[in-house]
Amino acid sequence: MPSLKDLKNRIASVKATQKITKAMKMVAAAKLRRAQEAAEAARPYSQRMSAVLSNIAQAVGSDDSAPRLMTGNGRDQTHLLVVCTAERGLCGGFNSQIARFARDHVRKLLAEGKTVKIICVGKKGFDILRREFASLIIERVDLREVKKIGFENADQIGKKIIGLFEKDEFDVCTLFYSEFKSVISQVPTTLQLIPAAAPVEAVADTGAIYEYEPDAGEILSDLIPRNISVQVFRALLENVAGEMGAKMSAMDNATRNAGEMINKLTLSYNRQRQAQITKELIEIISGAEAL
Repeated sequence: MPSLKDLKNRIASVKATQKITKAMKMVAAAKLRRAQEAAEAARPYSQRMSAVLSNIAQAVGSDDSAPRLMTGNGRDQTHLLVVCTAERGLCGGFNSQIARFARDHVRKLLAEGKTVKIICVGKKGFDILRREFASLIIERVDLREVKKIGFENADQIGKKIIGLFEKDEFDVCTLFYSEFKSVISQVPTTLQLIPAAAPVEAVADTGAIYEYEPDAGEILSDLIPRNISVQVFRALLENVAGEMGAKMSAMDNATRNAGEMINKLTLSYNRQRQAQITKELIEIISGAEAL
């Protein structure tokens, strides 16, 4: 049984931890508001970009003027997975959910006899995936020194992906990230970047006839690389918002658990102290009666 001094030290230690988790919760809540606003502001642009690409792609069809980024190279053997997670932990199961989602996809592709290559954006996803797929990871993008995610960070990743495709390093590229729904809900999501998948938010065909200047193929050659960077940027913003939401929930749970532990330790301390006082009184009374 721990002594009174040990219990007192443990109570002080848990109280110090509770102060830290409470402060981290407040910081995460403040960052969440800004991150959520940034993620929600990026959605309309990325959705509209996808809709524009869909309309132009319908006009081009599958003729020779369509760029390779849209049509692909006709093969489906080598897959590149871009897995976006957070750089830091203490955010519950946020990183493990994305990594598990990507890991299941890798296992499925390997079972089908496909070749898989992985680019990890974020330290936590890299740490989880390298335990089983270290030989498949070709690069890790480190964003720990970036104070605020900007489009230039996503553009660098987008250019790396396009550069690898132009070198015929892969046939299909899929992006993994967590879509922010609410503070307690972040949904692991996939998005095919190359070949450009038909967007869900595509504008319905109204029968209108468009003329493009320059031609539609040239427009697509310029828009599709930008769209890849835009979609990566949106994924990074969604991840930041999801990370802050998950961290706020995790720190709130940790603060409450620390409070419950403090109550239990205080109860044990009081009981043991009362038992010690009672024992001393009995010894004093017994000694007085013996005289």
